Amino acid sequence: MSVQLLYKDGVLTAKMNGEIDHHAAREIREAIDSTSQRVKPYCLRLDFSAVPFMDSSGIGLILGRVRLYQFWKGHVVLCGLSSNLNKMVELSGIASVAAIERRAG
Repeated sequence: MSVQLLYKDGVLTAKMNGEIDHHAAREIREAIDSTSQRVKPYCLRLDFSAVPFMDSSGIGLILGRVRLYQFWKGHVVLCGLSSNLNKMVELSGIASVAAIERRAG
């Protein structure tokens, strides 16, 4: 698992690559949180387009970032969700607290 962080115009994009399990979620969380503390974005965009699988640790990763950004008066956007990941997000209730950018087509 790797995560690439890009900051532009107040938006921090975290492009994740690989499966998200307990260990990967911890690494991603640490990278996002330390960069967020430094650049103070108003929006966190989590890009799942290169994530083939995630377990419940991925849900925890998302919910933790949603809580953090709500505390900072910001918001979280999820994009690039496969149909399986989208189903997990819908069933977990994340869709009610984070924006979801749907894939075109």
